[in-house]
Amino acid sequence: MDDNYKTRPQPWAIITSEPGPELPLVTVRFDTVRNPRTDKEVRAVIFDSAPWVNVVALTPARRLVMVCQYRFGIGAVTMEVPGGLVDPGESHEDAAVRELREETGYTTIKWRYLGASEPNPAVYNTLLHHWLAEDVEATHQLEQDDGEDIVVDTMSLDEVRQAVQSGDIRNSLVLSALARFMDLSKG
Repeated sequence: MDDNYKTRPQPWAIITSEPGPELPLVTVRFDTVRNPRTDKEVRAVIFDSAPWVNVVALTPARRLVMVCQYRFGIGAVTMEVPGGLVDPGESHEDAAVRELREETGYTTIKWRYLGASEPNPAVYNTLLHHWLAEDVEATHQLEQDDGEDIVVDTMSLDEVRQAVQSGDIRNSLVLSALARFMDLSKG
């Protein structure tokens, strides 16, 4: 085995940091960093973003609440769990409660934190917080913004597992949340 694989990579020193454009969901930053292995400078692109949340919402009948919506990046409709950005000054738990209510109309008092993941640490500096909402019930109208056109559905755990296996559900952030709640490999 090569000696380079015996130790972990070291953090890269930030030489300069320059602001980039402010976009609707992120602020771009350009950092010039030094590679500790080669001592060469590299210009890195970082997307500064508020934290994100997603919610695995389970009805009393053990059906998962799913949202179908158009996604601009891939130009297609996806099937996902509800979620979104944490607003300034809001806790990620409060954001999960709000996003579930706004995107699906479902609410509950039974919440459990499933942990966090790094959506894409190559360019994003944020965390995605996963929440489980149990015994959810439809209590509100949807509160969609101008960039949303959401259809809400419920699916059995087997239907979700089949949708993952068939590729109908393939958003990596959704898969990360679902994998913290259920075994996605069983048929």
